Amino acid sequence: MNSQNYTVSFTADQSPEEVFDAINNVRGWWSQAIDGDTDKAGAEFQYHYRDVHRCAFKIAEFEPRKRVVWHVTDNYFNFTEDKSEWKDTDVVFEIGRKGNQTEIRFTHLGLAPHYECYDICSDAWGSYILGSLRDLITKGKGRPNPVEETPNVAEETSRPSYSITYSVDQTPQEVFDAINNVRGWWSEEIEGVTDQLGAEFEFHYRTFHRSTQRITEVEPGRKLVWRVLTSQINFVKDKAEWEGTDIVFEITRKGDKTELRFTHVGLIPTIECYDGCSGAWGFYINESLRGLITTGKGQPARKEEQHVAA
Repeated sequence: MNSQNYTVSFTADQSPEEVFDAINNVRGWWSQAIDGDTDKAGAEFQYHYRDVHRCAFKIAEFEPRKRVVWHVTDNYFNFTEDKSEWKDTDVVFEIGRKGNQTEIRFTHLGLAPHYECYDICSDAWGSYILGSLRDLITKGKGRPNPVEETPNVAEETSRPSYSITYSVDQTPQEVFDAINNVRGWWSEEIEGVTDQLGAEFEFHYRTFHRSTQRITEVEPGRKLVWRVLTSQINFVKDKAEWEGTDIVFEITRKGDKTELRFTHVGLIPTIECYDGCSGAWGFYINESLRGLITTGKGQPARKEEQHVAA
């Protein structure tokens, strides 16, 4: 990875034309609330998520089956000191044939580690590209942000909590041990004990998010539950949205595979942090934890360093 850009890539069985069409269906994998045209050279469109993030793009390059480039013409974050950090950066999709598969390479040119938003933005891009866009390409259905609606309090408790399920070749005990190595997949700066019943530990990322979890259930090789005791999410109105929710890991042997089901019970679409938090969980569970389980190496949030602009 270039130190000045964020980039990820993956391959799919679909043709370059099918991949190109999926990328341009931005409402199908990023947000259903995109405003404007997303599928022709020179077109402009806007993305927004409540009052947390707004940005505008112009399609600067549009080469069918090969390449798409969006130039960020305007940007607003409500959680960084420089609220326009993305402005004048480029979002690039490159498509190439590799053997009998198609490679998709995504690069956000200018999204550099010294940016204040880097960790949050790279986690979100990881979830949208490696999760939602890949699903749209390979399965025909992505996981874009829904159109924002006024919450219906009567329906709130019946809404599904955020959940991810996948299978791996490793044993239930190996999966269980990887989950308990929280510093290996969530954050290198976890404080406290993470592998004992009744233990408490704290996660924090700069001034944006801090939460304390208590381990309330431990069934080796089968189940783990963390209860969120305190939470401070500084980019939403109700900063304690996670408090009283449960983070659940369920492990099941199915044939010659082990299935892991992750659920954040109480993280439902009607709460303000849902899109940002589910995007982050998508990266940490589907990419970082899975990597730790299957290859022995996760992608946890790094210890905070003093970044100096190059």
